[in-house]
Amino acid sequence: MPAKNPSRLLTIGDVADRTGCATSTLRFYEDRGLIASHRNEVGYRRYEPDVIRRVSFIRTAQRVGLSLTEIGEALASLPDGRTPTAKDWARLARNWGPKLDERIAVLTRLREQLDSCIGCGCLSLRSCGIWNPDDVAATLGKGPRYLLSDERPSSVTAADHDS
Repeated sequence: MPAKNPSRLLTIGDVADRTGCATSTLRFYEDRGLIASHRNEVGYRRYEPDVIRRVSFIRTAQRVGLSLTEIGEALASLPDGRTPTAKDWARLARNWGPKLDERIAVLTRLREQLDSCIGCGCLSLRSCGIWNPDDVAATLGKGPRYLLSDERPSSVTAADHDS
């Protein structure tokens, strides 16, 4: 697709300066199909000015914990591959709300348990025998079950853990 206004195109260095991204990051985003460039007569990348907003969108979505795959899916849902508008962001944010709420819950549990056993079920820490007697967490699945979402048995309390 030809450039909308070739005289307003930005170099990769311009976009890197304006967005705070390394040029390698911009090339990576382009390889992933998240942004697009035009090539000038000698093959250098040139970007439409609205790529700055698109890169800002990508970086903001990453900061709230979304994967590049999720971001790519969101961008692909926009008509004609355009840059997200405020209305688009509001719609996408509503869709991402439940996923972000779960991530917030996991981070909150991690913060609350950071100075003690995180409920991994490994039984390698002295306190795991208290939080995870008889390795009951293993029956809930792999990984740090109590951190991810599963509740500890109600008979186990923080007071038990501290003794």
